[in-house]
Amino acid sequence: QFNKAQEVYEVLLLQTTNESDKAPIYNQLGMIKRNQREYPEALTFYKKSLAIYQKTLPLNHRNLAMSYNNIGVVYESMGDYPKALSYYEKDLAILQESLPSNHPDLGCSYNNIGNVYRNMGDYPKALSYYEKDLAILQQSLPFNHPDLGMSYNNIGIIYKDMGDYPKALSYYEKALKFDNNHFLLIILFWVLPMTAWV
Repeated sequence: QFNKAQEVYEVLLLQTTNESDKAPIYNQLGMIKRNQREYPEALTFYKKSLAIYQKTLPLNHRNLAMSYNNIGVVYESMGDYPKALSYYEKDLAILQESLPSNHPDLGCSYNNIGNVYRNMGDYPKALSYYEKDLAILQQSLPFNHPDLGMSYNNIGIIYKDMGDYPKALSYYEKALKFDNNHFLLIILFWVLPMTAWV
């Protein structure tokens, strides 16, 4: 299915003469390669898309933010966390300039940066970004939205990583309200055995 989609976009690319119209096609090809875990090729396509957007769009355009985010996702998947962080921060800077302070997309950007800091082992910074994500989601989403559950879960993971198991348990219990089966398994297998020793 991905190969068929790739063929279609490659034909479109050949038929497109306007350079600015090629940017979304390169972006789609990058997404296909990312989903296939062919990360170097994904980066090539994403960076071609970004280069066109940088020439043709205002510096604070949402498509530029999307491009920076997509490249950050690929670098994160490759384990190149410093580069991922650099692109995520460019994404965040545009979103902070162009969106209301409580927009869910800003929360997503904070969450991505939190994930990178967690992978780098910088738990206090990860926690700070996860808390910013949660604060935005609490303002902007319905009280029972599943993204809130994931945000509570992420904060629970950080507290677990930091060895603060009672706080981890507290956040996992909040996450339980959103997805009983998934988060209950986390509590049973990861948190409760640890809190028994605290």
